[in-house]
Amino acid sequence: MHLTRYSDYAMRVLLYLGARPERQCSIAEVAKAYGISQSHLMKVVSDLVQAGYVASVRGRTGGIRLGMPPERIVIGELVRRTEGSLALVDCANCLLAPGCGLACVLGEAMGAFLAVLDRHTLADVIARRPEALSRLVGEPFR
Repeated sequence: MHLTRYSDYAMRVLLYLGARPERQCSIAEVAKAYGISQSHLMKVVSDLVQAGYVASVRGRTGGIRLGMPPERIVIGELVRRTEGSLALVDCANCLLAPGCGLACVLGEAMGAFLAVLDRHTLADVIARRPEALSRLVGEPFR
């Protein structure tokens, strides 16, 4: 299983904002912290705002912050939203599909993968390595 860059960036944005709950951040700040394209992050952040994961305030003093407590952001739900298709293989045009058992096995594997992600929230992920987040944001993480 390989997650897309889109999902990776979405998780990075949420981790960054989760490490700075006391203030709004800019997309430029997040992009600079990770060394990634600001234009790529703008689309990701827009979708995260639409889903309610991120709150956005426009204007000179605006910025972005988490739109809900990190305890409510379930990693499995985020991955389902940010990944287009979670099918491991495309069986639609395969001649063996009607009699093949591989699709069932791969579906079971994907279900197990998502079940693990469903057991973890953003708060869980942040709590695992707070020192890494402190280095990322340049100040002690609370």
